Amino acid sequence: MRRLVLEQRYIVTLHADDEMNADDLAVCDLERIVLTGEIIERQRDAMMSEYKYRVRGRDLGGSAAEVVAKVSSTGKVVFITVYSL
Repeated sequence: MRRLVLEQRYIVTLHADDEMNADDLAVCDLERIVLTGEIIERQRDAMMSEYKYRVRGRDLGGSAAEVVAKVSSTGKVVFITVYSL
């Protein structure tokens, strides 16, 4: 996931974009959370047979935050949501 973020191979969903705006976060904060964070939970979607991951890290301001993301079949990270802690 980190490699894909470093290569800017990711998609931000509309929901994640709305949540970023609500928490005053930017795309560079999403990147920072993944690059400084760790996977704290892996969840499997029973209908889609896909895994999504909760990643806890730090935003650019140093505050704790989490993203929920998955790696799509196209090989890109899909940011599903993000929130400050």
